[in-house]
Amino acid sequence: MMRIITGKSRGVKLLTLEGENTRPTSERAKEAVFSMLSFDIEGRDVLDLYAGSGQMGLEALSRYAKSATFVDNSREAVQIINKNILKTKLLDGATVVNSDVSVFLSRASSQYDIVFIDPPYALRAVSSALELMLKKNLLKPTSIIVCESAEENVFENAPALSEQFEVIKRAKYGVAHITLLKLKGE
Repeated sequence: MMRIITGKSRGVKLLTLEGENTRPTSERAKEAVFSMLSFDIEGRDVLDLYAGSGQMGLEALSRYAKSATFVDNSREAVQIINKNILKTKLLDGATVVNSDVSVFLSRASSQYDIVFIDPPYALRAVSSALELMLKKNLLKPTSIIVCESAEENVFENAPALSEQFEVIKRAKYGVAHITLLKLKGE
């Protein structure tokens, strides 16, 4: 069972999608991610890609993020995210987009402070999302990108990306590899 860990909506249980297509971030991994981000959430603009149930963006909103944009191409996921937004009463700043992530990123123009990238593992889509965010200038010099993937090296499919990003932290929870990135300084 997933729930909001802390903040305005602490303890609210979240709805999840049925079936094998969506794999929610484990409670332990989510707690670890948010303790890594601890003071970098309040007042920030968050992008939750492959949002699933929306739990990462909702956790950020509960911790006083300014906004969270949830992107998922599944209609069922979007319905669950909308229900979870209502359930947590975190409507202010929440935007839900029913779109393929690459289509959304290629049309986006806002910059984000925190980005969650958690595609279905079989897609191996972390590197393509990073490439599009760079190309479209969607990241600030201070942005933090939280990647969840099956592979330890998120740059495996696109080694040149390692020139653009600095790995802040890596951790493993079960089969999930969590990698925190930021843009490399000049």
